[in-house]
Amino acid sequence: MPNRVAAGTVVGIIVLAVLGAVMGPQWDPVPLTDPLEVQSPSTAIGGAPEPVAYEVRTTVVSVQLDGAVVQAQISEPVGAPGDRAGVVFVHGAGTGKFSTAFEEQAYALAASGVVTMVPDKRLDTYTARHRDYVAMAADYARSVEVLRGWADVDPARVGLYGESEGAWIAPVMAAQDPSLAFVALVSAPVVPPRQQAAFATDSYLRKTGVPTGVFRAIPRAVGMSLPGGGFEYADFDVAPYQRQMRQPVLVVYGTGDASMPLVQGAEQIIRDTAIAGSADYTVRYYEGASHGIRVGGVVVEDFLRDLTGWVRGLPDTSRASPRIAGAQPVQGYWAAPVPTPRWLGDGDLVLATVGGGVALLAVGPFAHLGTVLTRAVRRRRGGADEPDGLAPGVRGRADALRLLVVATVASLVWYLVAVARLALGYERNAWVVQGGWIGVRVLGIAAVVAGVALLDRARRVREAGDRVTTGRVAAVELWTSVVGAAVVLVVLAYWGVYQLGI
Repeated sequence: MPNRVAAGTVVGIIVLAVLGAVMGPQWDPVPLTDPLEVQSPSTAIGGAPEPVAYEVRTTVVSVQLDGAVVQAQISEPVGAPGDRAGVVFVHGAGTGKFSTAFEEQAYALAASGVVTMVPDKRLDTYTARHRDYVAMAADYARSVEVLRGWADVDPARVGLYGESEGAWIAPVMAAQDPSLAFVALVSAPVVPPRQQAAFATDSYLRKTGVPTGVFRAIPRAVGMSLPGGGFEYADFDVAPYQRQMRQPVLVVYGTGDASMPLVQGAEQIIRDTAIAGSADYTVRYYEGASHGIRVGGVVVEDFLRDLTGWVRGLPDTSRASPRIAGAQPVQGYWAAPVPTPRWLGDGDLVLATVGGGVALLAVGPFAHLGTVLTRAVRRRRGGADEPDGLAPGVRGRADALRLLVVATVASLVWYLVAVARLALGYERNAWVVQGGWIGVRVLGIAAVVAGVALLDRARRVREAGDRVTTGRVAAVELWTSVVGAAVVLVVLAYWGVYQLGI
């Protein structure tokens, strides 16, 4: 018997490994071997005017959108000459209130003589499932209109500052309004959101040191349509809009930002604006800076100096040397399109499959409870005690199978959440990352052992001429457990629990 169970377990794991490999796409990102070389370690903007410092006055105004009103803060330099440049800030992902966003950037620009406007992000049309970047561009365009009409602002010198998600919106605005004077793209994803999410996940996981087997989950999670619908913006492509931008562009990244394609992003913006007929680009990389161009939680001073100098010095600074400068950026892999899963590309189908399998596993205990209660009632009434509906040794193995399958699912969920927390914090923990994955796989193997042991016990009962189940309830109890476990084990194989390097 032990030999049969061992052989059956090996066969079962091989079958699950093959199924897991063929059911969905693998993850094999292409290394980026042609780095973008910086021309100078100094980020200083050539030809930028000498720094000045004005007192800053702020005013809160209302901006009428189509169907909503948002508040915005305008910061202006007191005593600066008229015909001032102006900057409208476009928020990244999140809630985006002017009271907490772009404080350092808006103040530095205003103190240097530039009028800035930070509007609140419109939230009634912005959810995790629905984001329309073209519609959002139209909303921010209303703020541009307000700033153009502000006292002492030169309408021809008003431009944009778009950060992170805002760097998908600002190019739309620039393409639709050629009279915008300039565009600053800070921590720009450039590639479509789905593509960027896969790249960021890969980068975070590599920094966390997870086993290679975990990476298979990236295209299967990011490539599928998410449950419940929506998320159409995941495939939004900003490139067609960048290819219509003729404004001078400042491209800024921090080399400590693992979530963005630092090299690929700058290269694509340069190529796209060249298609539009513009060569007015300036690229800056700041050593160790994070997504918001911060080091130690503080916005990099050189970045604020360069931003204000570039804006104030336009148009002379639009092609000032050096064009690409700062710390040498490193991007290990291309942010490439994400393959779509062949069989489980529909998130609703994935949820239904897992839910169906778990529901089948839950039938067994309830069926057994019903049987126990029925037997107790009959004994109370003086009736004959009926034997257990399952042959000896079957129930214990069925219970073990259900328990181990559920434990494997729970441990996999725990592991993914734990790794995500480590990755977002750029932390390493071998006990969690390596040990946790070993634990998940050991539980998964134990579940296969339990399943094979259950089937082997049922076979031996039949060979002895006895019945495995007596009555319909017992049959339902057994076979819902077997089928439910099989379904969930295949799903676990899909997510990489049984990989054998296939």
